[in-house]
Amino acid sequence: MLQFFSKYKSFGIVLFILSAIIISIIYTILKPNRTLQIFEPANVSTELVDSTVQHIRKFHKIKDFSLLNQNGQKVTQEDYKDKIYVADFFFTTCQTICPMMTDHMKKIQDELEDDKEVLLLSHTVIPETDKVPQLKKYAVEKGVDDTKWNLVTGDKKQIYELARKSYLVVKTDGDGGPYDMIHTENFVLVDKEKRIRGFYDGTKMEEIERLLEDIEVLKQSR
Repeated sequence: MLQFFSKYKSFGIVLFILSAIIISIIYTILKPNRTLQIFEPANVSTELVDSTVQHIRKFHKIKDFSLLNQNGQKVTQEDYKDKIYVADFFFTTCQTICPMMTDHMKKIQDELEDDKEVLLLSHTVIPETDKVPQLKKYAVEKGVDDTKWNLVTGDKKQIYELARKSYLVVKTDGDGGPYDMIHTENFVLVDKEKRIRGFYDGTKMEEIERLLEDIEVLKQSR
């Protein structure tokens, strides 16, 4: 009996290895690649979407923009052409959720420091006080990499419309001004076609980890 097993030992090992390879190949073929949803205004909470675009069910994209960053340089959609990027809304004097959001955006910056395919974009919601010098001061304090992350200011109407009609992340409320807004904690993942592919709570580390994973999924789904 021992001679029988000894004789076929090598054959058994080879058969086991081949079986493992075949099972692995079958699993890979049958397992669907994970993809990310494309978000449209119609499938986002109406609280965060301007009434003029709530009916849109497909082909929604981030509108073109022209704003100034922390260095006083004009930032447009062209600066994000063929890039995946993460966007949010904040203001520099916020003492509630903004510091945590900024720290988490900094983590994303550091994690993807050498990844030229991914950029960051933060919009102030009070541009009347968050002018270029204030944004620069804040950027230096928070360790913002100017080549990776733009903090932008500009016309409040334009920022408001981007928030409500493009990124779908800001509530209208507050002092009743014509372009008043209350920003949320949401980070928005935007693909190279300017489409929204995910929303994440920028105050929660587990959501940041999910965002980083989703960026990798997006990069693989060329």
